[in-house]
Amino acid sequence: MVHVAFGRWDGRRYQPARARGLIAVGDTAVGMVAVGIVAVGGVAAGPVALGLAAVGLVAVGLASVGVVAVGLVTVGIVAIGLRAVGVIGVHLGAG
Repeated sequence: MVHVAFGRWDGRRYQPARARGLIAVGDTAVGMVAVGIVAVGGVAAGPVALGLAAVGLVAVGLASVGVVAVGLVTVGIVAIGLRAVGVIGVHLGAG
């Protein structure tokens, strides 16, 4: 199932929408492959990404790439994880 959902303007306010599906694209996306401002899924991409593999400004996942990246294997300006590569790299655990 592919779900694409973007919000709408209601007067002067923007009402964000949520996309949910195997492939989800939207303001907030939740799915196996998720792309959105906030993305949650197996593979997630967006400014805020949470998933097994995450790419974004703030990325949290088993493998993550971003300005701020947290996970097992991370790459970013600020990287926190078991294997972390970054300007500020924090290695968790032994080794």
